[in-house]
Amino acid sequence: MSTKVSDHILARLRDWDVEHVFAYAGDGINGLLAAWERADNKPRFIQARHEEMAAFQAVGYAKFSGRVGVCAATSGPGAIHLLNGLYDAKLDHVPVVAIVGQTNRSAMGGSYQQEVDLQSLYKDVASDFCEMVTVPEQLPNAIDRAIRTAYGRRTVTAVIVPADVQELDYSPPTHAFKMVPSSLGLASYAPVPTEDDLARAAEVLNAGEKVAVLIGQGARGARAEVERLADVLGAGVAKALLGKDALPDDLPYVTGAIGLLGTRPSYELMRDCDTLLVVGSSFPYTQFMPELDQARAVQIDIDPHMVGMRYPFEVNLVGDAKATLQRLLPQLKTKKHGNWRKKIEKDTARWWEVMERRAAVEADPINPEYVIHALDALLPDDVILAADSGSSANWYARHLRIRGTMRGSLSGTLATMGPGVPYVIGAKFAHPERPAIALVGDGAMQMNGMAELITAGKYWSEWQDPRLIVAVLNNQDLNQVTWEMRAMSGAPQFLPSQAIPDVPYADFARSIGLDGVRVEKPGEVVDAWRKALAADRPFVIDFRTDPAVPPIPPHASLDQIEAAATAILKGDSDRAAMVKQGLKAKVQEMLPGGKHRHGRPGSKD
Repeated sequence: MSTKVSDHILARLRDWDVEHVFAYAGDGINGLLAAWERADNKPRFIQARHEEMAAFQAVGYAKFSGRVGVCAATSGPGAIHLLNGLYDAKLDHVPVVAIVGQTNRSAMGGSYQQEVDLQSLYKDVASDFCEMVTVPEQLPNAIDRAIRTAYGRRTVTAVIVPADVQELDYSPPTHAFKMVPSSLGLASYAPVPTEDDLARAAEVLNAGEKVAVLIGQGARGARAEVERLADVLGAGVAKALLGKDALPDDLPYVTGAIGLLGTRPSYELMRDCDTLLVVGSSFPYTQFMPELDQARAVQIDIDPHMVGMRYPFEVNLVGDAKATLQRLLPQLKTKKHGNWRKKIEKDTARWWEVMERRAAVEADPINPEYVIHALDALLPDDVILAADSGSSANWYARHLRIRGTMRGSLSGTLATMGPGVPYVIGAKFAHPERPAIALVGDGAMQMNGMAELITAGKYWSEWQDPRLIVAVLNNQDLNQVTWEMRAMSGAPQFLPSQAIPDVPYADFARSIGLDGVRVEKPGEVVDAWRKALAADRPFVIDFRTDPAVPPIPPHASLDQIEAAATAILKGDSDRAAMVKQGLKAKVQEMLPGGKHRHGRPGSKD
């Protein structure tokens, strides 16, 4: 039997060691589906419930494996559905390849059913490589370049294959004019800056007395070097959320996350430093970095396109974080761990005490901060964590301490709702031997998480470790937006947009053969976590949490808090009076540093 184009596509993916393709069927990829049958389902077709979820699963797989994630969808609506997940990959610099169908070549331009101009549609999300295969000889180059570009540029690429082309007999490119042969494989490389640039960077860092380091996901492979650098410079290290798992939180000088979802020690580290080093991060919020004329600054990033942004850096080093730091460290002078480092460690230790106090604040029925804080001590050292967008991301950022070989991620740059559950499903295909936990709000769970429990139900029995835990913070409110409206706009909760139905999430999980429990009292929280971590199948915990617990940013002023409380009074909540009376006192107890009414946000009176 002859080899079809579709057969060759799957064979080429196997040649690239692609083991899973996250996908959903449709007639625009019928040729590929038939080829999967002939190939004994290798690489394995992982069936999501929706193409967007397939893309998110590919992103989760790529984030937690370091390998390219591959997703596939039919023409028209299927290809459109992939887009949100693909943008998540692009903005977080994750290698993902999309293979999508298209109508027959003979129908193109005829306003045919499901005909969409996919090359125009994908022009932005797959800007580094997006090609349509119109003749067999374009393969294998199209697949090779898509994968190689996704890896090399840490981005999204796309290969569009019309339905009739999938059914053609495959013929390779020949040794002829206008043919493009191809080859497999990636070359390993670790670019480094010039010696002159390294010397300039060393001069800046050696001159500083109060050095702050900000790391992102680009520093993940340089953990030992960052630890050594922090010791040599007597520095504190803050982490962008995508780099939360790049350095353990049990190191006394690691101040935790930075930004709106970050910690106060990270805020003060940036506020008070005189020297800044940024490693492998494109953290976008300049207002959380030092004043623009305050600190001398150095940046290290592997992508020359991403350097020089966010802050007026004096030296930009283009290179791999690990290799660059290995060459920079011998040029740095060891600083005494004086008052600066002692203050950082004291502030960080105090912050964790504050987190414990915040988690202990009474709420009705359960304080969401307590839910996540209680998990911290129970986390397996090899757990994989994913947080969805919303208030759950705040508690993930502030209450969970990364240690051991733990991994964690979220939609860092797109900040889209919905990736939490599909991320951990993708993670389980990357690491079936490790437990995984998704922290999601009820809004994200209703948006698509419930459907993807069906996907987990389909595959979980094959995983060596069956534990996949979905913790739903069920407050019947789109809580993050509600608090943003109150704090930033002084607007009350607009119930038609914010209130969402109560859903029995654990009951649904049990109805499809999984397990779960609903938790309505604080005394039940720890037992629920323990039960989930001991479960022999995926487990959903429906935590009934209080929507009146505010995700207060670390730099919040009492003026902002008062505005939020006043906004609540404008609404129809039965609890408005209680919130007005108790919120300021509650938050004052939770915030370190005394009152913050005057001066620069976050400064003491």
